[in-house]
Amino acid sequence: MIEALPFYVSYLFLATTVLTLWFFYQASRSKLAIFVVLAYVALQGIVSDTGFYAVNNVMPPRFILLVLPALALMIIMFSTKQGKAFMDSLDHTWLTYLHTIRIPVELTLYFLFIHQLVPALMTFEGRNFDIISGVTAPLIAYWGYTRKKLSRNVLLVWNFVCLALLLNIVSISILSAQTPFQQWAFDQPNTGVLYFPFTWLPGFIVPMVLFSHLVSIRALLKK
Repeated sequence: MIEALPFYVSYLFLATTVLTLWFFYQASRSKLAIFVVLAYVALQGIVSDTGFYAVNNVMPPRFILLVLPALALMIIMFSTKQGKAFMDSLDHTWLTYLHTIRIPVELTLYFLFIHQLVPALMTFEGRNFDIISGVTAPLIAYWGYTRKKLSRNVLLVWNFVCLALLLNIVSISILSAQTPFQQWAFDQPNTGVLYFPFTWLPGFIVPMVLFSHLVSIRALLKK
């Protein structure tokens, strides 16, 4: 952990990670799936706690190892019969509620910015508008899936817009990190997410949010 950081920032993010796991379990109701995810999250936590991802003077950047495993798993899910069957079994109401975790994520990023661990670009004071997704997610889940008052097109538009907001902050994060590809925030680069427990943001939470959008879009397009 980052020693100079107030304890409540790390605790807030730890609670956000647990909440993400809980939402995923509610959506899947699969003990096997949650076991696999827990094992992966634990492994990433152990590796990041050693400071492995904080080393930024090697090529390729170690940061890539935070996101590649989750992306590879998603590709497998979307390209295999078993993966598609699993996605078809997911509860889309809970997958939509999962996006509420983007609110505490944005608060965490703001606290990291205050303590000079991420640039202002990555917060709602800069170019990060992802908090809109978190605020609107409960309304979409309730009126779109529980009450079924929203049309398929409305749900698709919401998912695509929120997906664009997610890709926006992901691109900002990558281009603000201390890598050979850095383009922004040289005075206060993105370093906070390279330390435990914040490595779970690019390593687990962002892929889970991305997966939830893609699963929902896939289901809506199939209708």
